[in-house]
Amino acid sequence: MSRYIGPVCRLCRREGEKLYLKGAKCYSPKCPVDKKTYPPGQHGQMQTRRKVQEYGLQLREKQKARRIYGVLERQFRGYFDEANRLPGVTGEELLRLLERRLDNVVYRLGLAVSRKEARQLVVHRHIAVNGRTVNVPSFLVRVGDTIAVRDGSKEEPPIVAALQQARGRRTPQWLEFEPDQMRGRVQWLPSRDEIDTDIAESLIVEFYSR
Repeated sequence: MSRYIGPVCRLCRREGEKLYLKGAKCYSPKCPVDKKTYPPGQHGQMQTRRKVQEYGLQLREKQKARRIYGVLERQFRGYFDEANRLPGVTGEELLRLLERRLDNVVYRLGLAVSRKEARQLVVHRHIAVNGRTVNVPSFLVRVGDTIAVRDGSKEEPPIVAALQQARGRRTPQWLEFEPDQMRGRVQWLPSRDEIDTDIAESLIVEFYSR
């Protein structure tokens, strides 16, 4: 399956804000978004003067959500279709599905400095759900699931470094985390107020409802 392998900082610059795709660099003065406030490319500075139409706003919001969670277009559309079938508010159900992804939960627990790194931990079989190794980043966790670092992976340098960096980061209320055990638990599914991602989900719903 195809995936983006270019510099992720260009994605942040294209959206005009930090998407926190690069871990510690996003919080440092070296972050390109702070240095260059215009989109990437040779015509980037000219684009800042263009007026964005309604369709453009909807497209950019959809692209931003995709890039934050590291999901390709076809998979993202699948999440939207599933959210649209659920009885709740479509936009909120969409974000809830994205938050339930295993790579996102690993990141939220502080076991990785970014969702990209969390995805690698899952793919490389460092993470277990309910005692069983899961190597699928898109695996959707459920209430009561226990997510933990496998015993043989607890000394992995990226995980140890991520835990040290995450000490000042608050774990979402819908997740319970035991740092000494490198283990977390899904207490309930998050409400919209508990998802701190800056996404206007209504624009995404409008984009796919055209």
